[in-house]
Amino acid sequence: MRPRPASRVWDALTSLKLTIVCLSLLMVLVIACTLAQTTMGTLGAVNAYIRSFLVWWDVPGTAWRVPVAPGGGLVGLVLTVNLIAAQARRLELSWRKAGLWIVHAGLILLFAGEFVTSLFQKDMQLSIEQGQTLNYVESPRDVELALVDVTDPAHDEVYAVPESLLARKQGIPIPGTPVELRVKAFYPNAELANRGPGDPPPLANMGVGAMVSVRPMPPEASDEAVNRRAAFVEPVAGGRSYGTWLVSNALGAPQSFLHEGHTYTLSMRPTRRYLPYAITLEKFSHDVYPGTDIPKNFSSLVHLSNPSRGEERDVLIYMNQPLRYDGKAFYQASFGKGDTLSVLQVVENPGWLLPYVSCVLVGLGLIVHFALVLRRSLRRRQAGQLVETA
Repeated sequence: MRPRPASRVWDALTSLKLTIVCLSLLMVLVIACTLAQTTMGTLGAVNAYIRSFLVWWDVPGTAWRVPVAPGGGLVGLVLTVNLIAAQARRLELSWRKAGLWIVHAGLILLFAGEFVTSLFQKDMQLSIEQGQTLNYVESPRDVELALVDVTDPAHDEVYAVPESLLARKQGIPIPGTPVELRVKAFYPNAELANRGPGDPPPLANMGVGAMVSVRPMPPEASDEAVNRRAAFVEPVAGGRSYGTWLVSNALGAPQSFLHEGHTYTLSMRPTRRYLPYAITLEKFSHDVYPGTDIPKNFSSLVHLSNPSRGEERDVLIYMNQPLRYDGKAFYQASFGKGDTLSVLQVVENPGWLLPYVSCVLVGLGLIVHFALVLRRSLRRRQAGQLVETA
């Protein structure tokens, strides 16, 4: 009698061969990811091979993308289902197997933690100078086009356009304002230089863009390098065009135009996320080993102010000792400007505790399992001694 389809699927899901195949695929993906870091950078390679469900190949000379292999996300998901199914099928529900149940639960939680991290973790930065107070963090990789109404000297109205909308090269109405931004061109990475006699006519006819040539460049592969995005945008308000402007994170000060008594500035900057509290850098300390330039310790004494909670307190952030607050962890990452600038890495990861809980469960499960095995072994030895005595 041939097995039913459901039975065959169940056998496949609980198969040890499936476990070995998944582990082998993960090893291959890790090697491929490591090799790809030379051209894609660490984050790009991890996202392409480890944190994706499929590995894609860009067909040269075309816009086509072809899936060529399962990604780490898909392999990890199958492996997690395999572990759960194998545990449910093979392990008996008894105290004798309690340790193995705990170990499997820890491994499953470890995979779940990686899924939560890959889907929900957000990495930002807080670059703050001594004496400065900030209520926002910035992305080290993503940018946004900021349209700011600076008419009121006491308060700015900020309207941010994400990079993904600029890449579509469409008209973008700005809610809350009469302004629409029409994107004429967008470059994920570009080289900006002063215009020369042989350069083609500029797209921009307003601001510094009229004097700058823009040449498209391939994206940067290094994790330390920053892509210089550039876009040509035309602000339109009340049926009137205010010319075409060049905005780029490689340019300096914002550019401005006037509409019906309102002054608006245009700039491209790192993506910001505003916080419901403010942080002030009171003092930055940088200690080195005597006679060398090797850092011994660097730390930031910050003041946390959250009026909504009535909190006013000083916190010392130093290596391996972050500030954990409001679901975010502020790590001491770098410094600059003659030790007057502190760079804090800000990580928001709702699953940050899962790997620790997983390791505790695996360790506890192994202890319970070997304790139960030892107990049974001692009982058998005692029973054997009693038989010999009788």
